[in-house]
Amino acid sequence: MTQPELLNRPDGHSIAYHHTAGDAPGVIFCSGFMSDMEGTKAIALEQAMTELGRSYTRFDYLGHGQSTGLFKDGSISRWTDDALAVLDECTAGPQVVVGSSMGGWIGLRMALIRPERIAGFVGIAAAPDFTKRMKADMSADALNDLETKGYWEEPSEYSDEPYTITKKLIDDGERNFVLENQIPFDGPVHLLQGMKDDSVPWQTALAIQEKLTSDNVIVSLVKDGDHRLSELDDINRLVLAVETTCAQVGGR
Repeated sequence: MTQPELLNRPDGHSIAYHHTAGDAPGVIFCSGFMSDMEGTKAIALEQAMTELGRSYTRFDYLGHGQSTGLFKDGSISRWTDDALAVLDECTAGPQVVVGSSMGGWIGLRMALIRPERIAGFVGIAAAPDFTKRMKADMSADALNDLETKGYWEEPSEYSDEPYTITKKLIDDGERNFVLENQIPFDGPVHLLQGMKDDSVPWQTALAIQEKLTSDNVIVSLVKDGDHRLSELDDINRLVLAVETTCAQVGGR
């Protein structure tokens, strides 16, 4: 694992990232909740885009992976700011955002805030507005912890460590919801979604495409696909979706 470069933020924290120069449009990968840029999909996509000669960037949000800070201090707003800082300072030209799970929410926010830079979007089990469903699914004890302690520790099926769900995360999520109104993005979009995903209901992909103003939206439902979509067939499907989206954007 090569050492990442570090992008210094105004508050003294540093965002770890890897950037490979190449053709436009570039690809920027936004990882999921408590995930990082060393995941299977991020690395496989980097290899594929590098072989194709395309610019590629992956990074870790505050409190994730090799970036500084604590996970519990993060929020959708803060992690979106981290992504925008990487976009603004570490990449050039039009970009196709690839967002995995929470990264799909971050990526859609990026498209709304930087429409002049985000030219296409690929979602992998994209999970916009997931904090609304998270709160709705909480038990009375969990909601009590949220109010009295400011956090709740949720067991994770993907890690031995529980997710620390903070009241800050839940409250901030409401300020970043994207599915309550139209999503004014008209670039090419490809949404990959497993139908056996036990974290993000597969109907979420249909809700996203319905809200997007773009007419160029493909939804690929993988009947036996889980939340990770990290099997070889899934990776091949992802690479094809990303490169097809890039080709539709143009640039070479």
